[in-house]
Amino acid sequence: MAPPLSGLLVVALEQAVAAPLCTGRLAEGGARVIKIERPGGDFARGYDTAAGGLSSYFVWCNRGKESVVLDLKAAEDRALLARILARADVFVQNLAPGAAERLGFGSAALRARHPRLITVDISGYGEAPELAQRKAYDLLVQAEAGLAAITGHPAGPGRVGVSVADIACGMNAHAAVLEALIARERTGRGAGIAVSLFDSLADWMNVPLLFLEGTGRAPARVGLAHPSICPYGAFPLADGASVLIGIQNEREWAAFCALALGRPEWPAREGFRSNAERVANRALVDGEIAAILGGWTRAEAEARLAAAGTAFGFVNEVADLARHPALRRVSVPLPEGWVSLAAPPVRWRGEARKAGAVPALGQHTAAVRAEFAA
Repeated sequence: MAPPLSGLLVVALEQAVAAPLCTGRLAEGGARVIKIERPGGDFARGYDTAAGGLSSYFVWCNRGKESVVLDLKAAEDRALLARILARADVFVQNLAPGAAERLGFGSAALRARHPRLITVDISGYGEAPELAQRKAYDLLVQAEAGLAAITGHPAGPGRVGVSVADIACGMNAHAAVLEALIARERTGRGAGIAVSLFDSLADWMNVPLLFLEGTGRAPARVGLAHPSICPYGAFPLADGASVLIGIQNEREWAAFCALALGRPEWPAREGFRSNAERVANRALVDGEIAAILGGWTRAEAEARLAAAGTAFGFVNEVADLARHPALRRVSVPLPEGWVSLAAPPVRWRGEARKAGAVPALGQHTAAVRAEFAA
């Protein structure tokens, strides 16, 4: 069977992570994605050289696309882009606010000319006048949205170790495009979509926001622990490993105490009887658990916790991820050589999708110029 998005043309005037992640997912679904790059290329190409000599971010987000270099300050190249867009199904752009309009490619004007076109404008802070022109990089948005304030150790705020603002925004944009494609099948009309990094993280922050406004206090930074559940955190083991235990209800707590710890009396002990009591006495509860778990090795912890039906996971390093039994891999062709990536998260039963190649800068410029010649 042909991939579900085959036959669709996506034009991406994009850079960095959020928009490329969105269009990369569309490419995985079978869409043809023409990535428009400035003469110097998407600046994410220069982030690092970790992936076979190429940028790890660029390789992750841009496989399966066609790279076309255009100078949109030149009338000839703007005319070429206009001809490509006349055939497009989806146009995604994340230039600085107002830049696409100044070039003649504002989303509203494009949809007026091409009613079936779906446009996606990705920004940092949306259209709020006081923030629309502010540069919005991932870590800045993590801080502005309050995520950094509830992340990290009690000693201070922390950054989530991957670009979650970009990733959340790209995922939201991808989902919105799929919804718009379904709606177009019914109505024959495209749609205008706007997604921002800030809105994407603000949505994720709904639980802390509700907690603050309902209780008068924000969730505290608790490191590898849960602010409102106990025990739910990491405990060091005798061999240097750390195990993270998550107890979700009193049934699990009783089984953990009796079968894993050998302390069947704890669920009736004052301060240990309910989650609310345990949270109020977290230092005591965690301290006594730590005293027991500190005598176990990783192998012993795995055996005891599994036998008790306790939810647990080990605090792995990136090197541990690289050899994790659940990690699936996909080989991706580069302009020179190959690189092994974690496989896309969605698995299609009975279907194995081939990973698209990462394009060299301008690799498809000549062919696309010829295809869309005036």
